[in-house]
Amino acid sequence: MRILGLDPGLLRTGWGIVDVSGNRLIHVAHGVVKPPASLPLPERLLILHNGIVDILSQYEPDEAAVEETFSNVNPDSTIKLGHARGVVMVPPAKAGLPVSEYAAKVVKKALVGTGGADKAQVAFMVRRLLPGAELTSGDAADALAVAITHAHHRRALRGVRV
Repeated sequence: MRILGLDPGLLRTGWGIVDVSGNRLIHVAHGVVKPPASLPLPERLLILHNGIVDILSQYEPDEAAVEETFSNVNPDSTIKLGHARGVVMVPPAKAGLPVSEYAAKVVKKALVGTGGADKAQVAFMVRRLLPGAELTSGDAADALAVAITHAHHRRALRGVRV
């Protein structure tokens, strides 16, 4: 079972791929799609979309998981983040993959044991759970954390044996 984790953002969308074999998690790849901030919103969204399409084509995941949007103090930022989130959810859905969503607190609790964990704690646990994953970005670490969370939850909630 191969899982694509996504941490959507308009400036940086982290992605991470893990393979699940029994109880074992195996790091496959990770990275960030970074549209230039100088581009108009529609062009940045197109770059995000095409980046996810390329990742799907290259790594052929079986399922996808996306971090849910949280409300910012600034409503405009929340709306723009919602655009990015919607755009990155479409390619896996169009490819026929099940797409699950997880709140940031759920991801943090699944990896660290508390929903109030900080990014450094999450990245530390990603490194522990995926030995050899050389994390170069917090966004990619967060995406791998979403994939790991999905691997754990899909077994527990669906009774799926992998």
